[in-house]
Amino acid sequence: MKRMLSLYAVAAYSFLHLPLLVLTVFSFNASRFTIWEGFSLDWYAAAVRDPQLVEAAFNSLVIAVVATVISTVIGTLCAYGLWKRGSRWLSGTLYLSLVTPEIVMGISLLAFYQWLFRFFGARLGMHTVIGAHVAFSIAFVVVVVIARLRTFDATLEEAAMDLGATEWQAFRSVTLPALAPAVAASALLAFTLSFDDYVITSLVAGVDSETLPMVIYAMARRGANPVVNAVSALIVLGLGVLILAAEKLRET
Repeated sequence: MKRMLSLYAVAAYSFLHLPLLVLTVFSFNASRFTIWEGFSLDWYAAAVRDPQLVEAAFNSLVIAVVATVISTVIGTLCAYGLWKRGSRWLSGTLYLSLVTPEIVMGISLLAFYQWLFRFFGARLGMHTVIGAHVAFSIAFVVVVVIARLRTFDATLEEAAMDLGATEWQAFRSVTLPALAPAVAASALLAFTLSFDDYVITSLVAGVDSETLPMVIYAMARRGANPVVNAVSALIVLGLGVLILAAEKLRET
């Protein structure tokens, strides 16, 4: 039984990660096609020289950083409020955004922006993408932080207030330091989700706010391009490191 479980685990992980390994290997291929002709870094150099890719990468980083900061702050406070008040109804509705298909959320956000812009005369751009990313990232932050709060001893806050601290001082000096690993993990998760998103972003982005996943998708649709392999390999490596760091912090 143990041997079969081991084989099953190897098969499952191979199914998940073998395509990524193949993509990474061929990102170093000198040929434009899936025929190995020698090791080369030309496609990585071509990616760095491509102004569209550089601009899209910069947009993705700006959007992800801003959305992460906003969603982490709001999500942490929301988790704290749910933990203090204990509303099952609010906690249940929180998971609605986690199970809602991305295409549905994207269309609903686009409709909301179009209605809102009738009054303010604004257009789609970086701000609409950031707002959309904050909207779907908050729920993930709340889930991670509230899981840590459920193991937190509430009497520590009460002891701090008995010693003269206000509620804000007790939260800042006692609760928040205990939540720091979970807050950091949720921030890394929010950054990963924001940087990686394509479906929602493609619906709410303006002409001057293309992100890296949008550009990669457009390049891949035009045919085989080894530059896509190189950029994709870098994204997988970077986001993989962030996910492992977030999981490590979550378990701290």
